[in-house]
Amino acid sequence: MSQRVIVEHRGPVSHVRLNRADKHNALDLDMFRALAQAQRSIHRRQGVRVVILSGAGENFSSGLDVKSMMGQPSALLKLLWKWLPGQANLAQRVSIGWRRLPVPVIACLHGRCWGGGLQIALGADFRIAHPDTSLSVMEAKWGLIPDMGGTVALRDLLARDQAMRLAMTAEIFDATRALQLGLLTEIADPPAAAASALSEQLLERSPDALAAIKRLYRKSWGGERAALARETAYQWRVILGANQRIAVRRQRGETIEYKNGG
Repeated sequence: MSQRVIVEHRGPVSHVRLNRADKHNALDLDMFRALAQAQRSIHRRQGVRVVILSGAGENFSSGLDVKSMMGQPSALLKLLWKWLPGQANLAQRVSIGWRRLPVPVIACLHGRCWGGGLQIALGADFRIAHPDTSLSVMEAKWGLIPDMGGTVALRDLLARDQAMRLAMTAEIFDATRALQLGLLTEIADPPAAAASALSEQLLERSPDALAAIKRLYRKSWGGERAALARETAYQWRVILGANQRIAVRRQRGETIEYKNGG
């Protein structure tokens, strides 16, 4: 099995790259664990001033590896388990964890940035995308809800009706629309060069000031614990219902109707 996430420290900048290109960086349990470990290692490392997050291959991430995760009840339990409702589970930590680092995090997006991939990117402080990037809050396609902590960022970035529309329709939209909605900081070709330029600007500022600004803005825009608790509670409810399994079968081409109140 290849290394799911690669972390490279280049002076004060830590580069984190999703490394499952042959599967479009789809998220399996090993990828979730590797991302959480990358966050922990960066948090412990002295001298990190900026984090740049990217994906190997043609896509940032196509989202959840549905076949892998939904086919293994034990993997799903490990992903969603938490001791207390307001805590972040493993699924939520791969997004929320970037928000909790005391340094700026820049996500470089390209290709597909769908479902769980978008949830991860929403945890970053800045999102710079290639013009050809496609994005989607795709969980509803599989009869699920967005439950990886991205709800916190969507609440901060979008009007409620726009966030609900994206989550309910699971539509795929381009970088231009994402910028108009406020999901992106910038569109650039290549995004890595723009991320590098932004990181150079940030390195000119006091790390204490940047950490305080990030903490201040995160707390001023509302708390996280209630949102994390609701995400998990509602996700378990839909997973245990018949309609989630029907949604998966419909994506496989079966003609089957949803159950009312299922």
